[in-house]
Formats: sequence, structure tokens, C-alpha cells
Amino acid sequence: MAQLTDRIFFYAQFGLNNFNYLSPRKFAAFFHDATVEYAFVPKHLSLGAGLSGWSGPSRFSAPAIGTIMGLDAPIFEQATNDINDQFLRKLSVYAKGKLGKLDYRLALSHPFMIDPSLFTITNNTLPIPTLGQIGADNIATFALLPPELQMQGYLMWQFWDQEANLIPYNAGTYLGTKRVFNVGAGFVHQPNAMWYRTNNGVDTVKTAMTLFAADVFYDAPLNQATGSAISAYVAYFNNDFGPNYVRNLGIMNPANGTNAQRSFNGAGNAYPIEGTGQILYGQVGYKFKNDLLGKSGTLMPYASLQYAMYQRFKAPMALWDVGVNWLIKGHNSKITLNFQSRPVFNPNAQGDLVVGDRRGAWMLQYQIFF
Repeated sequence: MAQLTDRIFFYAQFGLNNFNYLSPRKFAAFFHDATVEYAFVPKHLSLGAGLSGWSGPSRFSAPAIGTIMGLDAPIFEQATNDINDQFLRKLSVYAKGKLGKLDYRLALSHPFMIDPSLFTITNNTLPIPTLGQIGADNIATFALLPPELQMQGYLMWQFWDQEANLIPYNAGTYLGTKRVFNVGAGFVHQPNAMWYRTNNGVDTVKTAMTLFAADVFYDAPLNQATGSAISAYVAYFNNDFGPNYVRNLGIMNPANGTNAQRSFNGAGNAYPIEGTGQILYGQVGYKFKNDLLGKSGTLMPYASLQYAMYQRFKAPMALWDVGVNWLIKGHNSKITLNFQSRPVFNPNAQGDLVVGDRRGAWMLQYQIFF
């Protein structure tokens, strides 16, 4: 990043994501961000353009990955991740700034043209079906048509300490170094983003993608002398991707095949991460005092729950995580042990999608961040 003049700011991010033993060989690094912005009214109004992560509809639609409290950000908040964007970023013009305690971002984006060949199990996401591959009427999927412009935004009222908005990405937790209490709301709208069949496949109907969200973020020290702290986040999402849309996603998926009794989820760790309907999400963590383990740092246990009521399902989708961070040197050097429980959906005798089983996964992660 560079502050080229007192009003011109440049930001770029280049790197690699989600590389594992199933990924294509010589998997390429790519630009995540490349933007230039001009501060028309310093701190209050900046306009920018480029490959941008300024997005809605919620706090973690643009997460600062290095400061996430748990194993990973709640990826479902990045609603179109790698479908019609580049790992959540889109070519956009945007406005952002602060008006008193109000922090705002608004963007007009041009989504990328969808290439079905990019969606394979070995790229950690299931293929996007064409209309001819969908076996029933009134099941929406992303339209394989030139995309229309997408409008999105997110507003936060920051009651206590003010968070930085130099770049788009919102902190997961400050580990007690700030006293933050924010209430936010946002939206995403793209006309004719989706399509589906009716009348036994005779008619094709195009429909908009419209997403709304509201959330509350609380992150504060409990005892400033000892460094103990609490972090909590709760969010509500009302998503309309068209009738009965559901997306399955397997993040860093260790498997690429299913048995003869294959699940609706697909292979490996995939689960219904997103869909038309309503989603409730919450996470909470407690940071013990500094130097709980002496010179080896301290601990921060946490838990999270994604509870979704998708239009297509006859049962709720509930995914939960529990884990603990060993904060050797804050977020700069930490080990995370996480257990995740996910539902596996299958059709019953009536053809309705219900939870047939649950599966668990242990994950161990080391992060170095500088």
C-alpha cells in the first residue's frame, strides 16, 4: 500500500489461496486487490476504483483474515465467493468514509462472467449446473449470462472506539486492545443474477439476487490490568437467490469422490454453506489473562454456530465449531485447534432433503502473520 499524496491512496494484495494436495499443479498466485482512491473530503468521503473488496452485506463479507478469532472466517458471509467474483473481490467503483460514528461503504460492481469449467471438486467447490442439468423445476442457479451491475453496501454505527477503514477488511478480534461495540446493516442486489426453469422445463425465468444482513460486534477488555477480554458477534441474514437455491462448498476439501449412497452435500467436508432463506450466526470467545502460560502466551477458547433455514430443506442446517487459540504472540504467532460438526443431507422416501447423519472434523492450524 502507498499514500502517494495527501489524498491519493493505492492498495494491492497478491497471493495464493486454498492450495492443497488436490489442487491443480503449479497453482497460480493472483491479485486479490488492486485499487486507487481519492479522498475528496479526508476521512469523510473517498472514491475509488479497481479490483476491490469493499462489499456488503455484513461485517465478515470482507474479513481481515489475520485477526479471525476461530479457524476461519464465516465464509458464507462472502455470498458469491469465487462464483462471479475473484475470492470475494469484484471490479468496482466505491465510496467509503466516516460521518461521526457512522462508518459506511457503498459500491457499484461489475461481476465476472461465470465460467462453469472453473467449478470442480478439486477446486473445493461443486460445479454450477446448467438449466439442463437441474432435475426439477423451480430450483435456481447462477445465470450463465453476461452479468448486470451489482449494488452493495454496509453501514456500521461505531458506539465506542473507532475502527480503521483504510482498507476494506474488518478485524475478527482485537484481543482486548480496543473497546469496540458496533451495530451494522448491509445489502447486495444484482438484477437477473439467477435463473430457473418452470412448466417442466419449458420456460426459463430470470430473477434478481437480493441479500440483506444485520449484525452486532462486541470486542472489549474485561480486565485491562491482566489483559483478559471477550469477543462476541451475532448476525442475521435474509437471502434471496431465487427459488430453492442451495450452494455446497468444501473448504480445503480433502476428498473428491463419494460412495454409491452419495449425499446431497457432495464429497468430503462439503456442506450447504449458503442458500435462499434465513441464516443466524453467532460466535463468542474468551481470552484469558496475558502470560497465562508464562513466556509461551495465553489461550482463547471460542465457539460458533451457523443455523440456516433454507427454503429447499425440510430441516434446519446447523453447523457448529468449538476450539481454542494458543496465542503465542497474539495473532502474529498462534496455534488453533478446532472441532467442527456438520450435517449431511439426503432425500427421504418423499424426496425431501433432511439430515441423514452428522460428521465431525478435527483441524489443527498454525498461523504466522507479519
